[in-house]
Amino acid sequence: MLIKRVGEFGLIDRLKKTIKTDASVVTGIGDDCAVIDYNAREYLLLTADMIVEKVDFTLQDEPYWIGHKALAVSLSDIAACGGLPRYALVSLGVPARTRLRFIDEVYRGMRRLAQRFGVNIVGGDMSRAPAVTIDVSLAGFVEKKMLLLRNGAVAGDQILVSGKLGGALKSGRHLKFIPKIKEARFLAKNFKINAMIDISDGLLQDLSHVVKASKVGALIYERLLPLHKDAGTVQAAVSSGEDFELLFTMPARGARRLTAHTGDFRIIGEVVRKENVFHLVDRQGVGRKAAAAGYRHF
Repeated sequence: MLIKRVGEFGLIDRLKKTIKTDASVVTGIGDDCAVIDYNAREYLLLTADMIVEKVDFTLQDEPYWIGHKALAVSLSDIAACGGLPRYALVSLGVPARTRLRFIDEVYRGMRRLAQRFGVNIVGGDMSRAPAVTIDVSLAGFVEKKMLLLRNGAVAGDQILVSGKLGGALKSGRHLKFIPKIKEARFLAKNFKINAMIDISDGLLQDLSHVVKASKVGALIYERLLPLHKDAGTVQAAVSSGEDFELLFTMPARGARRLTAHTGDFRIIGEVVRKENVFHLVDRQGVGRKAAAAGYRHF
């Protein structure tokens, strides 16, 4: 059987069944970060992300922003768990004829973002490769009382997002986005957040991970979606990916208090009890089953 038959998430589930961990692993494969029991007060967070030429960027993009994105996607995972990033390992695969100027600019983009978030780039690896490939492994920490995962959504929760959705490729946000570390920390410190994920592959697809992990259903209301001016259609906005906004659930009272306090977060739907209910409700109030549409590698 070929990989494309099972798909990206089918392959992850297949591998997950074969991997065993010891008691130090609080959360392994299946969330934004692996969570390790580190000390009495904190968890260690570990994540890794790879970006590849012609998949996540092109050589027509500015090398500085390619480097920025390479680190930013991993920072976004740490944000989704409520943590603070600390140490990065950068592995680089490039063709032998790659110009040194290109490498310098890629690392300049990473260094600038690392400085902004207090991240130390402490090593990595290099290899000759047929296409430019950058893999970042990132370690961070989160206070145990502030850890956020995908599996805590409960019926009655409101579903919220930070920022606007859609049009990331057209606007250049797929390269230049700023990870929501500060925003996630604000939420974790001041509100009861039951589940959180970052939107990398599309709102519907990433919400489907929360729904599956939490064993609940969800209703998303089109009229409440905060669309970017470059979003195009609603379907494109909820499935195109690369927004790197926070998607989270919380009790209704807290959601009302949050949205009254700041306009940075919007309620877009609600969590329901039935696991098989995953609907996108149009402006006329008609719900239709929402396919978990979004970006998939296979």
